[in-house]
Amino acid sequence: MNSQLKKREISILYVEDEDIIREEVHKILSMLCEKVDVAIDGKDGLEKFKSGQYDLIITDINMPYMSGFEMLKEIKNIDPIIPAIIISAYSQEEYFLQASKLDIVNDYLFKPLKIVDLMDKINKHVQKIEEKREYKKTFKLLEQYKIAVDESSILSKTDTKGNITYVNDTFCQISKYTRDELIGKPHNIVRHPDMTKEVFKELWKTIKEDKKIWQGKIKNLAKDGSIYIVNTTVVPILDTFGNIEEFIALRYDITELETYKELLEIKLNTTDLNLRNKMHLVKEYETALDVSTSLIRVDLNYNITYVNERFLTDSGYKKEQILNKNFFDIIKSDIKDEIKKHFQTVATFGQWIGVIEGIKNNGSIFYMDFTFKAIKDINDQISEFMGIGKDITEIIELHKEIEDTQKDVIFSLGSIGEARSKETGNHVKRVAEYSKLLALLYGLSEVEAELLKIASPMHDIGKIGIPDVILNKPAKFTPEEFEIMKNHSTIGYNMLNGSDRKLLKISAIIAYEHHEKYDGSGYPRGLKGEDIHLYGRITAIADVFDALGSDRCYKKAWELDRILNLLKEEKGRHFDPILIDLFFENLNKFLAIRDTYKDEFENEKIVG
Repeated sequence: MNSQLKKREISILYVEDEDIIREEVHKILSMLCEKVDVAIDGKDGLEKFKSGQYDLIITDINMPYMSGFEMLKEIKNIDPIIPAIIISAYSQEEYFLQASKLDIVNDYLFKPLKIVDLMDKINKHVQKIEEKREYKKTFKLLEQYKIAVDESSILSKTDTKGNITYVNDTFCQISKYTRDELIGKPHNIVRHPDMTKEVFKELWKTIKEDKKIWQGKIKNLAKDGSIYIVNTTVVPILDTFGNIEEFIALRYDITELETYKELLEIKLNTTDLNLRNKMHLVKEYETALDVSTSLIRVDLNYNITYVNERFLTDSGYKKEQILNKNFFDIIKSDIKDEIKKHFQTVATFGQWIGVIEGIKNNGSIFYMDFTFKAIKDINDQISEFMGIGKDITEIIELHKEIEDTQKDVIFSLGSIGEARSKETGNHVKRVAEYSKLLALLYGLSEVEAELLKIASPMHDIGKIGIPDVILNKPAKFTPEEFEIMKNHSTIGYNMLNGSDRKLLKISAIIAYEHHEKYDGSGYPRGLKGEDIHLYGRITAIADVFDALGSDRCYKKAWELDRILNLLKEEKGRHFDPILIDLFFENLNKFLAIRDTYKDEFENEKIVG
C-alpha cells in the first residue's frame, strides 16, 4: 500500500469538535494538501461549505449543534457529488446503516486515527478528484470552443440523410429563413440553380462514402431571392466504431468579395488603359478566404500555448518557433497597445471580434479576422484566450489596391474639372491640403481628415456639365448664365452619390455643399449654419482662399491682405466662424502649403 503523497492541489474541509484532534489532524492534512479549512462542529462546517469551494470533506459524526450526518445531508442538497470521509469512534451498526443512506459518504475511518490509513484514503480520492476536475475542464473547454465556432461562422448540422437538424442564428440571418422553416429540410432549400448536381455528388461521396472532410465554394439562394456565396467546410462526425453520426458544416460569407471581384473584372474590360495598369493584380486574384480556420490559444501572460496547422500555414511559422512565444511578438509594433486593450475587452465581456495585423516568420505582414473568446476553468475563472480566425491578407491587399486606384481616379477627375475651366494646375492639390489641415485643427481624426483630403479635389467635378461658353467666359455672368453655372454643384452630386463607397459619398457631399453659406444665402439648397455638412464648410474656406489667390479667365489674383480681409468680413456670413478662427490662428501653416504647391507658370515667372 502506497502511503507516500505529494502535496496536491485540492481543498479539504475538515470538521472536528475536539480541539486536540482537530489541531493534530489539521497539521497532517496541511502537509498533504494545498488548502485545508477547519470547522469546529457541523453547523460551522455547513456555513464554511456554503462560502467556500472544496474537493473533499472529512468529518466527525458526533458533534454539538449539528452532527456530521446532518451536515452532510444539507451539503448533499448543495453539491450531491462531493466526496466525504467519516471519522468516528463509533462502530455501532446503526451508524453504518445511517451512513449507507447518504450517497455523499464514500469512506470511513475509526478513531484512534492511523495516519497511514488517512493518507491512503486521501490518495484514492485525490486521483478521482483530479480526473473529475480534468474532465470538467476538458468538457467546459469543448463547450466554449463549440460556442466560439458557432458565433464565428455560419453553422449547420445534418443527419445521415442530409436533413437539417441544427442551424445557428447567423445561418438564419443570411438565408432569411427561420429556424422552424429549416429544421428537417434538406440543404437544397437554399440551393442556387447555378450549382450543378455534380458538385453535390462529389460532396456526398467525399463525406459519406470516403468519410473525409469536404471543402469548397457554394452559391446559395436566400428566401427573399438574394444570392449569397460561402466558403464551406463539411465534416463527418464518426462514433467510436467509425460510423457516421451526423455532418457539421462551417461556412464563411464571401458574397461581397465575389460580387466585387466580378464587378472589377467587368470594369477592367471597360475602363481606360491607366486603370487597367493600376488594377493588374485583380486579374491574378483567384480566392480571398482560406476554406479552413486558424486556431490559436494564449495564456493569461499572452504566451502562445497552441496553434493548429492552418495558423502555421497562414503565419509562416513552424510549431517549434511559435509555441511559448509571446503573442505580441508576432503583432505589428504600432498596434500592440490597441490589441492589448481588445484583450481587456475579452476579459471583461468574454469576446472580441476584429482584425489583427501580424508579422510572418519572413517579416512580411498578414491580416487575420479573429474572434477571441475568454476560456474559463471549472471555477469560472478565465484561464486562457482562444482565437478562431480566417486569413484575409489577400482581401486587405486588394482593398488597398482599390483604394489607391480610387484616390488616383478621384484626383484625376478633379483635375479634369479644373482643367475645363482653365483654372490653375495645382488648385486641387492646394485645396486638398488646406482641407486636411483645417479638418485636423477642428479635431477630426487623421483617418477622416485624410479621406476629406482625398475627396476634396472633386468639389467642382460638376463643371464638366457646364458649357464652355459660360465656364470660360472672361466677363461677369448674366443672371441667366449664373443660374446655369450654379448647376455644377447638383451635377457633381448626382455624378457621385450613386456609389456605396465611402470616399465617393464624401466627394458627393463636398460637391453638393461647398457653395452653401453659413447665413443661408448660398446654393444650391440655401442651407444654413451646421445644417451644412462639416466637409462642405471646410472645403468652402479652402476653395475660396485658393481661388481668390489664383489667376482666372475672368480675374487676376488678389493680394494676400485683400483675401484675408474678405475672409474676416465673411466670418459668420459665408463661412463657419469657428473654422475661420482656426484658419487665422494657424495662418502660417496654410501659407506654407500655398508656397509649396505654386503653379508652374508662377514658378516660371520667379525663375525668369
